[in-house]
Amino acid sequence: MQPVALKVGDLAKQTGVSVRTLHYYDEIGLLSPSQRTEAGYRLYGEADIICLQQIVSLRQIGFSLEEIRECLKQEQFSPSDVVQLHLSRLKEQIALQQRLQAKLEAIATRLQSTKAISIHEFMQLIEVSTMVEKYYTPEQQDYLKARADLLGEERIRQVEAEWQNLIEQARTEMINGTDPSSESVQTLARQWRSLVQEFTGGNPGIEQSLNQVYHQEGAEVASRGAVDSAVMEYMSRAMQG
Repeated sequence: MQPVALKVGDLAKQTGVSVRTLHYYDEIGLLSPSQRTEAGYRLYGEADIICLQQIVSLRQIGFSLEEIRECLKQEQFSPSDVVQLHLSRLKEQIALQQRLQAKLEAIATRLQSTKAISIHEFMQLIEVSTMVEKYYTPEQQDYLKARADLLGEERIRQVEAEWQNLIEQARTEMINGTDPSSESVQTLARQWRSLVQEFTGGNPGIEQSLNQVYHQEGAEVASRGAVDSAVMEYMSRAMQG
């Protein structure tokens, strides 16, 4: 098989990556053609094309160019890793679209059946949509939808009740001045972690995004009033113990 060697215009035409973008990657040292013709024209070889695929995939899942540069420097960060990561994010995106579709279909059905929908419900839908889109990647949103489908409505209702009970127990311990490192509070902390684990499915990216929501929006907004900042801080101290 003859080795691949493409000029920038040919590579752009075959991949859909613009010539301007390829020139920019070359200028910043992210991806430079590694071969030359006898006349001095620079050519992209097979290794360059594989590298370009990694760049494109990482860009599509939200990596900055500087982050991509650091990833490409790591020998253990293989093309297979990038493809698997991209595939995982794509599945999450699909799941997110399905989740949003389900929400909209539910509202559409209720509207068509002339059942009243309060402005508060519409506002909640907007709030959830914007917050989720702000802090979770499309792939993560899809993942959460898949988790919800897996758990089922009955288990979700049970978890909501468990959360409420757990929060009330934590608030009582806090009001009573119980040390967060005490066994009673540590038991609550273990239950807290377990419920978070059930929500995230053990996905570290989801957990990181969840933490970011609470950090940026505050506990009361992020939990929609279920837990206040004082209880959240109290339990954070417990989980660090």
